[in-house]
Amino acid sequence: MVDWGMLLVLVSVVLLILFGTAFLIWATFGLIALGLHLLMAGLVGALADAAVPGRLPWGWLGAVLAGLVGSWVGTWLIGDVGPALFGVPLLPAFTGAVILALVLSVVARLSAARQ
Repeated sequence: MVDWGMLLVLVSVVLLILFGTAFLIWATFGLIALGLHLLMAGLVGALADAAVPGRLPWGWLGAVLAGLVGSWVGTWLIGDVGPALFGVPLLPAFTGAVILALVLSVVARLSAARQ
């Protein structure tokens, strides 16, 4: 005779393990994608920092922020053109990051001139 209660518990445990494993795989790939996205934004920000005289504040964090904000500004200004790596459109991101770095450079010079 089949013990339906025990079978129900066994099926529940197997389903819980499968869903837990699927969630962990999904979360892992999501974190890897986020890391690659931030890496590309940092590289774009660092290239923009190298192209503009002066330095971005906050070091590598400033480069990542410049790449992320620059990606948004560049996509807003010129659209989603050119290649994209890891979700970062390269040409708009670089254009926006250069604009942001120029603005920050001008603001830094003006504030230094006041002091």
